[in-house]
Amino acid sequence: MAENSSAQDKTEKATPKRLKDARKKGQIARSKELTTLVLVGAAGVAVLMLGSWIAGRFAAWMQGLLSIDAATLRNRSLFDALADAWVAAHWIIAPFLAICVVAAVAGPLLLGGWSLSGQALIPDTSRLNPIKGIGRMFSLNALMELGKGVAKTALLGGIAVLYLMTQTDDLLALAVQPVNQAMSGGLASAAFVLVPLCIGLFLIAAVDAPFQVFNHAKQLRMTKQEVRDELKEMEGRPEVKGRIRELQQAAARGRMMEAVPDADVIVTNPTHFAVALKYDTGKDRAPRVVAKGVDHIAAVIRTLGKEHRVPIVEAPPLARVLYRTVDLECEIPSTLYRAVAQVLTYIRQLEAWHSGPMPELPDLGVKDLSHG
Repeated sequence: MAENSSAQDKTEKATPKRLKDARKKGQIARSKELTTLVLVGAAGVAVLMLGSWIAGRFAAWMQGLLSIDAATLRNRSLFDALADAWVAAHWIIAPFLAICVVAAVAGPLLLGGWSLSGQALIPDTSRLNPIKGIGRMFSLNALMELGKGVAKTALLGGIAVLYLMTQTDDLLALAVQPVNQAMSGGLASAAFVLVPLCIGLFLIAAVDAPFQVFNHAKQLRMTKQEVRDELKEMEGRPEVKGRIRELQQAAARGRMMEAVPDADVIVTNPTHFAVALKYDTGKDRAPRVVAKGVDHIAAVIRTLGKEHRVPIVEAPPLARVLYRTVDLECEIPSTLYRAVAQVLTYIRQLEAWHSGPMPELPDLGVKDLSHG
């Protein structure tokens, strides 16, 4: 009952991740009937294309094999002669076998595509359970496979028997024909009997392939809870994401604080905001914000600035505008060039001042800045 309930709850289509994981495990929709159709069709085409050539080569091969003279047997053993004949026979049928191998490899690619999975080779010990094995024997899928096998045998067997009955006279006539002609005729008959068989296989594959796709999708269906859990796993749980965000912010603050000692000036509010500016005339087009913060972070920036003798200038409107409009490691906008240039000039004047009236910070355009 629990298994039936679980199957009924699986109403959601498989997610891309579920499909990807299933492919890694080798769980792909496959149709044996489609592969058989491709293989039989390729064999028929190969016989039609190569039948005459194969018949001629085999006739010559048989003639040479049955006409070994005594001199040859004195110079080499019978085993060597038979080994050479065995190799020659395989070279004759090699083109036909190559076409069949290509068809056998390409057939499965028509449904499900190419997939190499090492996990599919790992033994599944759960399949050794005899109770589950008996359950699989009498499962709905097993009954469908049995019915499909019986129907396939009846259909293809009936087609083959019907064809042979209509071609009985032609097949018996091959016995009185020359070897080359008889072999070519036999191969042609074999190729033509594959045509009705391919029609039957096509009808079977036309039913089986869609069923395998449907059954595969049904097996991979998910419950609503499984979809939600997978979404959480892919996006990350909120508590984990929050912790990661905290660590990222802490790392960013650490890098930011390392840049404070090399700043040219720290502009403050004076207590709530602090923004450190750096201007490298050989590299930067304009001053950059290398550190900024409010409240506690602002206090730390001011403390570091004092420890490393970085000039600190109180310009509340400018500090607020820099904090709100300029990101870290970004150059200041052109609208603030004049104000920041005045601050830097003021710093240079303070460094050069020794006597006389102390330099004062000029008006930075407070009204313009407070609205910028």
